[in-house]
Amino acid sequence: MNDAQPILTARGLSKRYGRVVALDNADLDLYPGEVLGLIGDNGAGKSSLIKAISGAIKPDKGEITLEGASVSFSSPLQARESGIETVYQNLALSPALSITDNLFLGREIRKPDFRGSIFRQLDRKAMEIKAREKLTELGLLTIQNISQAVETLSGGQRQGVAVARAAAFGSKVIIMDEPTAALGVKESRKVLDLIQDVRSRGISIILISHNMPHVFEVSDRVHIHRLGKRLCVIDPGTHTMSDAVAYMTGAAAPPEHTLA
Repeated sequence: MNDAQPILTARGLSKRYGRVVALDNADLDLYPGEVLGLIGDNGAGKSSLIKAISGAIKPDKGEITLEGASVSFSSPLQARESGIETVYQNLALSPALSITDNLFLGREIRKPDFRGSIFRQLDRKAMEIKAREKLTELGLLTIQNISQAVETLSGGQRQGVAVARAAAFGSKVIIMDEPTAALGVKESRKVLDLIQDVRSRGISIILISHNMPHVFEVSDRVHIHRLGKRLCVIDPGTHTMSDAVAYMTGAAAPPEHTLA
């Protein structure tokens, strides 16, 4: 990994909310085709870091680069257009809309003739066909009617829709914030398999999770965040989950070679 150039970097990101410091000169490196586990205690700044990267918040200072070029996103839509998809912890779905509408939210397909170009009519049939293809391809289609409203789905099914949307359209980087939090054992396994499948396509993934077994199973490297900044990056093959917990809580100091 270290011989390759990172596809995504963050350097010196800082974000304050009054006297509260959410990010304190935070750094991050994500390499092509890797799964980077991002862990830290509650309040460590993990969510603020990924929100800054995905355009949900604007950092007070610092720089983000994507494929070597400096980027500055003023909204998640700009990040999506650049190839960064995010599954937020609160899912960011529209409950009253259908599964299909949620999958294509912000990227709707319009009718190919004048009805689409002039009257801006949506091609619902095309969207439903593609939605079913994407969900089936990702092994997450457990719903018969993809036209039903998301508010009628279980928590696990909603999580599946959010993960499917990111996996279907993320072209460079996918950020997953607690993607298995609301899922059962079987659904969690599908998401972990999906992460492996997405990585095999060459797409880089940032996985934020409190589930240590999941993080250590699928991650190539584990970024430990503490007190608003990157503390260290460890190899899950040479460090244990107990080591990671000790580092992120401050019970033990990480080895010198892992330090940021």
